[in-house]
Amino acid sequence: MTEEERFAAMMVRGAELRARIAGEMGPAVLAVVDACERCIRAGGKLMFAGNGGSAGDSMHLATEMLIRLRGRVERASWPALALTLDPTAVTAAGNDYGFEQVFARPLSGLGRRGDVFFGITTSGRSPNILAALRLAREMGIVTVGLLGGSGEPARALCDHALVVPDAETARVQECHIALGHAIMELLEDRLVA
Repeated sequence: MTEEERFAAMMVRGAELRARIAGEMGPAVLAVVDACERCIRAGGKLMFAGNGGSAGDSMHLATEMLIRLRGRVERASWPALALTLDPTAVTAAGNDYGFEQVFARPLSGLGRRGDVFFGITTSGRSPNILAALRLAREMGIVTVGLLGGSGEPARALCDHALVVPDAETARVQECHIALGHAIMELLEDRLVA
């Protein structure tokens, strides 16, 4: 296969996944939007965490709510944060409690019942995301998983699981950001209406 053919195959695979998600995940996505709307209207916050590229996605999505998603929509800033944002907190938690606790430890101090926590893991197996999802559930925080592959074992810890049915990290991450943007755009439309 030539590089041009490989490139085309990547784009086609991503498009096929997004088309499948569009056809299958509508009700699940709207349930996440409902949970986020209830949270924000009740004075709660959205929190995001992930590793590597998913850490970048968590910061990206939190920023869409905190600052704004679309330049043509003037609105208030809504409370959202990425637990990946503060390197001193991440490294202190990793040093003092182990890497598995880098998200659970700050979540324990920042999270409140009724908040929404998005755990982003392309494999569904990231130990630090699993620990944060477990803790969020114990605290009464709504859990949303942006997952890949089968989604397990994270799927079992999520009130709402959006599972991209693919094992290739790049394709899963592309779909995660598309899902995140769709959720945030639908949420923005509801909250500014």
